Amino acid sequence: MTLAQASIELRLPIDGRHRQMFIDGAWVGARSGLTIETRNPATGAVIATVPRGDRRDIDLAVAAARRAFDGPWSRFKPYERQVLLLRIADLFEKHWEEISRSDTTDMGMPVVRTRANRNRVIGMLRYYAGMATALHGETIENSLPGEVVSFTRKEPVGVVGAIIPWNAPTAASTWKIGPALATGCTIVLKPSEEAPLTPLLIADIMNEAGVPPGVVNIVTGTGAEAGAALAEHMGVDKIVFTGSTATGQSIVRASAGNLKRVSLELGGKSPVIVCADADLDRAVPVAAMSVFANSGQICIAGSRLFVERSIHDEFVERLAAYAKGLRIGDGIDPATEIGPLVSLRQLERVTGYLEAGTAEGATLVTGGARLTEGALAAGNFVAPTVFAGVSDEMRIAREEIFGPVISALPFDTLDEAVERANNTPYGLAAGIFTRNITTAHQLSRKIRAGSVWVNTYHAIDPAVSFGGYKMSGYGREGGAEHLDEYLNTKGVFIKID
Repeated sequence: MTLAQASIELRLPIDGRHRQMFIDGAWVGARSGLTIETRNPATGAVIATVPRGDRRDIDLAVAAARRAFDGPWSRFKPYERQVLLLRIADLFEKHWEEISRSDTTDMGMPVVRTRANRNRVIGMLRYYAGMATALHGETIENSLPGEVVSFTRKEPVGVVGAIIPWNAPTAASTWKIGPALATGCTIVLKPSEEAPLTPLLIADIMNEAGVPPGVVNIVTGTGAEAGAALAEHMGVDKIVFTGSTATGQSIVRASAGNLKRVSLELGGKSPVIVCADADLDRAVPVAAMSVFANSGQICIAGSRLFVERSIHDEFVERLAAYAKGLRIGDGIDPATEIGPLVSLRQLERVTGYLEAGTAEGATLVTGGARLTEGALAAGNFVAPTVFAGVSDEMRIAREEIFGPVISALPFDTLDEAVERANNTPYGLAAGIFTRNITTAHQLSRKIRAGSVWVNTYHAIDPAVSFGGYKMSGYGREGGAEHLDEYLNTKGVFIKID
């Protein structure tokens, strides 16, 4: 072990130690005194405990955020917020190995992938830093009698409540905190109880960067306790949530108390359409990893694979061969390509779908079971799975699995592919593989999804908006639209005599 590795091991709480949450610039325990265990999904070992915050802790965090918003933070100029965000980005860069190992240890994403997220996450922070000084209203010519000047102001919405899932703690935290700081909002972030450690590490970095007390608060706890309290809190001006559609619907209902602003990035059942003219050498690995990356625990996973009938059998055969060749193991090993599912609960959910696929008549081509041999026995590992002979009515083709499971479905015409791809309550993402630029444009226009990728997948850029159609949510993250989600627009009229 190198000295650098030793320092990382000492700072990361991976030996069962207790880690406190962050409220008003201080590390505190839960008012209840209760804690939650967080486990390494590759080994089952307890790596830390965190406070089990509840409504009382949310009250404290929201009050701290309100004091900061009304007080010192409100006097920060756009340039000062920009400098702060750039300082945070520099510290993320400095601590990136620590951040990536934290994500891997806490929720299982292979370290080769968490390390590769570096440019995306740090790029987000620097993008928001640039936008901090580019927020402005408009001077508008009006039709009122006399001399009346009219203009608009963009003002921070206030205290933001953010609730994030466990499948990408670093990116999800940054996607919420970054725009809040850029616009002058304050934030209370509730991470998933399945993976709370990286958000707490990020709070430590925010503190190191000099973020004023109360501007960023991290409350750990369960969704039913801390998450629900945050969603319905009368002192929260906006709620932003990433997670399941069912929970998103609950949050919308909870937000009605004070009609707080809401942004939702929810579930998906994304189609990938492979045309007969596609470059199969490219399409096979990209389509495979559209689902198998992060063991399928990605909201945009391209789990419905529509393949033109003339190439369907060859494509499925090559896809299965690719799946069999993926290296499965503890995510902390740089050679690992497929890590564990985050928890036993998620493992049971995914294996339930594997059983349902077979029971409903789908053909299991490869995978289809939990892996229990050797070093994998203690972890939550599922083999990358490919089903063929799938119909659109089967549960594995309709419901979000959040596991490494692909359903292959043949199609005959492009119109048929579009109709079936759109026949879902979701609309988060889609993929298209074709060499024909006309086909690419036609399909990308007709598919009802917030992101469409052609001959690639998982391409996300800070300057490009991301979000869903239909029951995949509303609101956007990324791009100028993202900042608007954290701003109010005020119209001002001044009579000049």
